[in-house]
Amino acid sequence: MAKNQPVVPKGLPVISQRELTIAVKVAAKNAGFDLVGITPATSPPGFARFTEWLNQGFAGEMQYLPRRAGAYAHPEHVMPGVSSVIMLAINYHTGASLSSLAESSLAEVSSETARVARYAQGTLDYHDLLRAKLKQLATTLHELQPGCHTRGVVDTAPLLERDFARLAGLGWFGKNTMLINKRAGSWLLLAAMLTDLELEADPIHETAHCGTCTRCLDVCPTDAFVAPYVLDARRCISYLTIELRQPIPLELREGIGDWLFGCDLCQDVCPWNRKAPLTLEPTFQPQQDLHPASALKILKLSEAEFVTRYKSTPLARPGWEGLRRNAAIVLGNSGDSALIPELEASLDDASPLVREALEWAITQLGKTAAENQGH
Repeated sequence: MAKNQPVVPKGLPVISQRELTIAVKVAAKNAGFDLVGITPATSPPGFARFTEWLNQGFAGEMQYLPRRAGAYAHPEHVMPGVSSVIMLAINYHTGASLSSLAESSLAEVSSETARVARYAQGTLDYHDLLRAKLKQLATTLHELQPGCHTRGVVDTAPLLERDFARLAGLGWFGKNTMLINKRAGSWLLLAAMLTDLELEADPIHETAHCGTCTRCLDVCPTDAFVAPYVLDARRCISYLTIELRQPIPLELREGIGDWLFGCDLCQDVCPWNRKAPLTLEPTFQPQQDLHPASALKILKLSEAEFVTRYKSTPLARPGWEGLRRNAAIVLGNSGDSALIPELEASLDDASPLVREALEWAITQLGKTAAENQGH
């Protein structure tokens, strides 16, 4: 018997590779994944590009990436003996963006209104959601093939998920570096199931369908795209508001606008997302206090209140100080000088990180007030 072929204990029906592959895909859909594709475990074609990206310093403070860079060379480093990579995606598209809601008067918008990226507006951290679905899928795989080995991965292991998603036929890379699927667009969260089972591979998605379109590149207010398909994370609003633990660079603060956490701009403008289907997953539905969020309320949160409200959501990632820093930047960009007393009142109990952002915001709003008086 060939290495990693299905082993069927006595008493169980013999199942072919084709039948097993179909059963795996059905199990993935039953677990709640919207897309599933399979590719052999191989060295990802984007590994050299990833290494060069790291060497350019584009990862910023995300030192967990270069620290284990070599492990991205092959999924064998994630799971020894792996033969197949089952790539999975779940749709998190919940509908209208905040800007279009505001235009139709469906949301209360004020000078303290702040935006939160779509994937983070729901009730649960997507890592927890996807891990639960991976666990369900793994259980079914072990029922189909007792003795097989699996490992589920959600964006925390050294695996180039988007590379393997393309190899598994799930889509192509947009110029904003996102994976785009012809039917589902790019509102996708990826996960992978590694297994030692030899499954039938899906055709690779060889062709990109972006043509001459550059809307995603043009819309970025902080010019985070060095070139098509190349993102400098150090200038990306998502990185600045989620991963960066230091003060946000002065020259990028105005570009952040009203983004409290993350950013959806380069996906909002993508033509492939115009007809993207809505998610059926209830945990992604926007919570009232996150769509829109109040930057002023976030700023005034105590640490205990922050933990209670956000500990199981993506907004826990930047931490209490990081989220309050972001809120101060948003308020500084609001142009509403009436907020200055509120900001000044928050100075006394602020950490150095938050205090610096507050002082910047007060200065910005003071300039706005002076300009308005001059007119």
